Amino acid sequence: MSIMTEGEYRYNMLIKRFPSAPEPAFETREQQEFIWGRHWGCRNDVGRLRMVLMHRPADELKIVDTSKRIEDLGAFGDPETGWYWRGREVPPLEAMQKEHDGLAAALRAEGVEVVNIERNAMLPGRMKTVYTRDSVIALDGGAIVTRMGPPIRRGEERAVMQTLVHIGMPILRTIHGTAILEGGSFAFLNQRTAVLGLSSRVNEEGARQLEEVLKVMGIELIRVHLTGYRLHIDGAFVLIDVDTAIVNPTQLPHWFLERLKELKIRTVEVHPDDGVSAINCLAVRPGRIIASTALSDRTLEALDRAGVSVVRIPYENVYLGGGGIHCSTGPLVRDPI
Repeated sequence: MSIMTEGEYRYNMLIKRFPSAPEPAFETREQQEFIWGRHWGCRNDVGRLRMVLMHRPADELKIVDTSKRIEDLGAFGDPETGWYWRGREVPPLEAMQKEHDGLAAALRAEGVEVVNIERNAMLPGRMKTVYTRDSVIALDGGAIVTRMGPPIRRGEERAVMQTLVHIGMPILRTIHGTAILEGGSFAFLNQRTAVLGLSSRVNEEGARQLEEVLKVMGIELIRVHLTGYRLHIDGAFVLIDVDTAIVNPTQLPHWFLERLKELKIRTVEVHPDDGVSAINCLAVRPGRIIASTALSDRTLEALDRAGVSVVRIPYENVYLGGGGIHCSTGPLVRDPI
């Protein structure tokens, strides 16, 4: 039989007098502001956007070599190093930078703080870093740093992690193991429901690790298996108002469209005349989006009828690299709805 020493007794009494305190929760405004300096993250896709992660395209694109044409794929690429560029046109870097600068200016005009990825943290040749959406998913209270699918994108996460640490944003999870998860395939439907598109860029293990974080927040994750080799759900679905989404219904399963109805989310369908980048827009506040000039007049009319205002900017040169306005923006802070 052991006898408690006076020191152990005093220690036990001290712990009882100053106990651990699981409440208030990590995500509460009180705790966020006290410990992390502000309330970080997002719990929706359309609340007023306050901070966004971006990367101005730069020398990493010099890895693209137009002498390496793969005709049967209709692309340029090097299987050995892993880089690829779809299509026949590689625009001048200056043209891409001009469009990206225009997007950043449009965001700042809406009152959004633009945070740029720290260049000194970037690995060489990561030629798709401009598409910051894929490397971070902001949730209530902090961020998930994802893990990219293709080898040419692996390593973008490192620069994102260092940038988030530098600005003081909490990291809720780093996707690890054999999981792959990219942010372009994640979307909030409402404060309690989110959707994830599974594809060659998002596997079940990535979904499971994301779901673990969401469950703590009381958020249900709906899985949608994308068809064929489609990469991300934001090529077919983007929320643009509290109760409105722009969609390409030919690329979404019928049951998901029905689920949107159950959630009272109305849909604006892109017109066949729209360019492929048209749906890839960004809500800066409920019912106001930044979109490509590729939007057709018919889709603009449909958006106007839905009460959605549109800021249009040229973005086709950046899109040639594989992603649009939505892809090029990683929201870090949004207002609650």
